[in-house]
Amino acid sequence: MTSPDLNLLFALDVLLAEGSVARAARRLRFSPSAMSRTLARLREATGDPLLVRAGRGLVATPRAEELRRQVGPVVQDAEALLRPAELLDLSSLDNVFTLRTNEGFVEEFGPRLVARIEVDAPGVRLRFAPKSDKDAMSLREAAIDLEIGVAGETGPEVRIQTLFRDRFIGVVRAGHPLGEGTVTPERFAAGRHINVSRRGRERGPIDEALSALGLQRTVVCMVSGFSAALAMARGSDLIASVPERHTVGARAGMHSFPLPVAIVDVTISMLWHPRLDADPAQRWLRDCVREVCVSR
Repeated sequence: MTSPDLNLLFALDVLLAEGSVARAARRLRFSPSAMSRTLARLREATGDPLLVRAGRGLVATPRAEELRRQVGPVVQDAEALLRPAELLDLSSLDNVFTLRTNEGFVEEFGPRLVARIEVDAPGVRLRFAPKSDKDAMSLREAAIDLEIGVAGETGPEVRIQTLFRDRFIGVVRAGHPLGEGTVTPERFAAGRHINVSRRGRERGPIDEALSALGLQRTVVCMVSGFSAALAMARGSDLIASVPERHTVGARAGMHSFPLPVAIVDVTISMLWHPRLDADPAQRWLRDCVREVCVSR
């Protein structure tokens, strides 16, 4: 069984509204012969003559009168489906958006992002999900609206947009010996260090850079987050190495210095699934995140 030609619905709506093949042809920009052929197809599809001759004009059959009441709303609904989405009314938007990111981003950018969103859409709530459950499937299934962090390996369908670059710096408590004078690779390596690794690794890019200079640092503990590293450094002589832009507030009152070894900056991006590309609420959310991240 072949599927019906749904274009006939639009032609039927115009024909029954005009009650004239010639007028319907002009309205649809058909030739009279093409409109006549369309009427013939409609008669075949419905099994009814629809419009019959009455004097010099055409009149609708009872079946056509019944169809006229039904086809109008169907055509209007179809046209509405094919129109672009209406403008987003942010003041009435009531939604929860889930952002997957690390604690450092939440602590540094979260308050400003919430404040920015409340200006336009006070009914919107944000849910910050941990990075421990990172996977592309969550983006695809819309369990995660937006992911923020280092992109790494992602599925080929994931959209990626760079937000900013961040460099690692060294941080010690106020009054720490490294707060005075030049921090050389030798002085840096001679200290006792905290390493940040969600997987509990003892070595990382800093150790590789020191090793290239024939140096080795002493890592006395490993933590899973930068906030924990800074809290430990604040209350001891330990040295924390953290991303600069992610930790501005958390480093208040501490001494920060450029690392004396060269390591690659990290690129922070936001990732989302293309199925959310055209959603006006999602586009607004991404604009808010981008605005907050580039404003500092």
